[in-house]
Formats: sequence, C-alpha cells, structure tokens
Amino acid sequence: MRNRLFSVSLIVAFLVSLMVGCGRPPELVGIDNPAIPAKSTPRVSRHRIFIVTTRQASEVVGAFYSANRAPELGLASVDVTVPPNHVLGQLERPKSLPPDPRAEFAVVDPVVYGSDEAFITEIDRQVAARPLGQRRLLLFVHGYNNTTSDAILRLTQFIEDTGFQGIPVLFTWASAALTRRYVYDLNSALIARSKVKEMADILGRTRAESVNVVAHSMGTFLTMEGLVDAAQAGRGGRIDVIMLASPDIDIDLFRTQIGQLPPSLRDRMYVLISKDDSALRVSRRIAGGVPRVGAADAEDLEGLGITVIDLSEIDDSSSGSHSKFAGSPEVVQLIGTGLNSAGRFSEGTTPGLTEILAGAPIRILGN
Repeated sequence: MRNRLFSVSLIVAFLVSLMVGCGRPPELVGIDNPAIPAKSTPRVSRHRIFIVTTRQASEVVGAFYSANRAPELGLASVDVTVPPNHVLGQLERPKSLPPDPRAEFAVVDPVVYGSDEAFITEIDRQVAARPLGQRRLLLFVHGYNNTTSDAILRLTQFIEDTGFQGIPVLFTWASAALTRRYVYDLNSALIARSKVKEMADILGRTRAESVNVVAHSMGTFLTMEGLVDAAQAGRGGRIDVIMLASPDIDIDLFRTQIGQLPPSLRDRMYVLISKDDSALRVSRRIAGGVPRVGAADAEDLEGLGITVIDLSEIDDSSSGSHSKFAGSPEVVQLIGTGLNSAGRFSEGTTPGLTEILAGAPIRILGN
C-alpha cells in the first residue's frame, strides 16, 4: 500500500511540475504581425503544412481546431515560416502575440477545404512543382498533450531540420492538451482509429509517389492500430518508411501488433527508443507497471524483426528526453539522411551517415 501511494504521489508531482513549470505558450494559427507580415519577411523558410484532423473547428483566435472530437474528418492547410536565426533542434516559438517572424515561427494563411477533391487538388499542385524523387508525402502523427499549434510547429521544425524533400501532412487527433487528461487522449486516439482508412484513401488518391510515416508518443499507438487494420484488409499502400519515435505503447500489445503485420512492413519500420525517457516512466506507472516500447530493451525489440535506433546516450535534446527525434541536432540529421535516402540507416550505404554516427552516441540495431 505504501509503495502504491508513493507511485501515485510521484505521478501527481510530475504532472503538477509540468503544469506549473511549463506554462503553455499561446495559440498562433492565422495570427500575423501587421507591422512585420510573415509573407514579406526576407530570408525566412516557408513550408505549407496540409492537415487532416478529427478535431472540431474552433472559433478561439489562434486555435484553429479544438480539443473536441469531430464526427467527420477536417481538411485544411497552413503556411509556416521559420525565422532566419533558427537553430537546429530548437523551436523558436513566440511567448506572446503577434509573432515576430524575424526571430520566431509564424503560422499564417489557414485554409479549410470543403471537399476531398479540393484538398487533393492542392496537394497535387504541390506534387507537380517538385522533381521526380521528391514527390513524396510525410505523414506526421503527433502524441499526447498537443494542441493544433503544438503539432503544426513540431512538424514544421522537423521538416526544416531534416531537410525532408517532400510534402508534409499532419494528422492531428483530438488531444485535450492537458497533462491530467491522459485517458481522454488515449480514448481520442482510439476514436481516431476509425478515420485512418479514410485518411489513407484520400492521400492514396493524390499523385504522390509514396508516403513516409513519422509518429510520436501516443501517436505511435494510433499509427500501429491503423497499420494492423490495413494489413488485415489487405491494403498495403505506398509506404516507404514507418518511424515510431518514443512509442507510448504497452510492450505486450506491440508484440501482438507486430505479429499481425507482414514482413514487408516490418522491414520498413524504425523504432526510436531511449531508456531515460521520463514521460514514458510516468506512462508506465499509469499503465500499472507495464513497460512502454519507447523505453524497452533494444535487443528485445530487434528480435521482433524491426530496426531499433537507440538514443539512450543522447543528452542534448532541447525538447527533453521524450522528444529526442526532433530536439537533438544529431538525431534530426540522422533521420533526415535516412528519410531522404529511402529509409537506409546503415553505415556504408548512405552518404553522410557514417560521419553522423561517428560523432554521436547512437546505436542502430537491425536493418
């Protein structure tokens, strides 16, 4: 009983520290700076982010989409500017509004598409503007405790830092974006599962050559469930790479999910783990002590027929131990090199990879 009370106290203390020590920054979708418009700011990078969502639309300024669950998929896009002073692995998010695009990320020109066809047409316009070999989509599925702004900014920073040569698509499900509402988020991910096939069908109707999937935290649970459903229905799709970063998945459930996937999908799967992941330690306690995949033993995971990228010794992530995939300069460079080389993460097969691995304590098992 005493140990159980200690565990509950630890969880509460951790969550309270997150809420007190990390006040959530403002929502900023569609908020431009009238004195310094993002579109006219020189030397910024620009990315169009396409959005598929199971959230309800929001009338709150800057929010765009709320934490409430929608019965139908929403389709949208935004333009995001990255400031010229951007540092690899950092996310220069404004602490007050309006943003200063010379020094901070800005999210402008939100567009809502009234039909699948309008959404597909705009993606195809972006596809046609790229040379062969770069007509790929990157589908990003965010994790627990994310607003729409959080997810848009993280994807943009990831695209900027990896140098991904393709078109980014965000799947944002109805996270409550509150640390205390873990169960709400988990149920929202389960509800969103029913819309994954619809999203896949829409993206499959575009003229993109292929799709890369990157999922983080609880988003990996949703992604794996979608892959299992697709495999059982005999739908393979055009997936090049499946990257699961810090998976917040019950290890026993993951073994079951992997067992239902064909070797062709397992061969394209990369799991990023870290033994020091503090968020997954808390998740494990909430789950009754069952280990989470993102903090599991690398050798055990490799035995499931997937490639494991062990980031346990990486300690320079600006986003903490749970988001090393985007917050560590070495890791985002590694991922970018692999993604832009059709998922080759083995030394000697991918230019530049040997140099990255020589300078960073990263282990790659499998592949």
